[in-house]
Amino acid sequence: MKTEKERRRLRLKEYDYSQPGAYFVTICTKDREHRFGEIVGGQMRSNGLAAAVQSCWNDLPNHYPNIELDEFVVMPNHVHGIIVILDEPMVGEPTVGDGLRPSPTGPSPTRKHPLSEIVRAFKSFSARRINEITNTPGTPVWQRGYYDHIIRDDRSLTRIREYIAQNPQRWALDRENPNFEESETRESPGSKSEFHQVC
Repeated sequence: MKTEKERRRLRLKEYDYSQPGAYFVTICTKDREHRFGEIVGGQMRSNGLAAAVQSCWNDLPNHYPNIELDEFVVMPNHVHGIIVILDEPMVGEPTVGDGLRPSPTGPSPTRKHPLSEIVRAFKSFSARRINEITNTPGTPVWQRGYYDHIIRDDRSLTRIREYIAQNPQRWALDRENPNFEESETRESPGSKSEFHQVC
C-alpha cells in the first residue's frame, strides 16, 4: 500500500493543476473491492452503485462551471475519466461556491478550482450517495489519492479516449483484475500499460 508521501509524488511538483487543460484521472475503490458490477464477455455489467457513480460524475459541471467532462468508464473496482478545465471566467455563474457545499446566494466570485478539489468533490459526493443506497453511513468507498495524467496534445487525447472506451474489453490485461497475471501480458507501446497506474 502506498504511503501518503508516495501518493503526493503522483502530482507534478510546481504544476498548477487549476490551469486550463485536459486531465486523465483514475480513482480506485478502497482495497480495490469490486463494488460496481462485473465484466462478462468484455462488457461491463453495472449495478445500481455504478449508476450512482455515473450520475455523480455527470453532475460535476453543475458545481464547477469551468469544466467539461469527456470519456468516462466505471469498472468493477475503479473509474477512468477525462476532466477538461476551461479557460473561462466564472463571474456571475450560478454555482456552488466551495465544491459540493452550499454557498450564499448571489454571483460567485472568479475562482480557479484545481483538479484535486474536483476529484475530492466527486469522491465525497459519490461516497455519500453509495452509503445512502447501502445504508452504511461513513463507510469509506474510495482509496485515498488518485492517479492523474496531463494530456498534452490531441494525439494523446485520442489514445486515452480509446483506452478508456476499450477498458471493459481489456479487463483480462488490467492490473486491477484479481486474475491478472503479469507474465501472460506483453503489451506494445501505446497500449493499456502506458496509461495505467494504480491509486
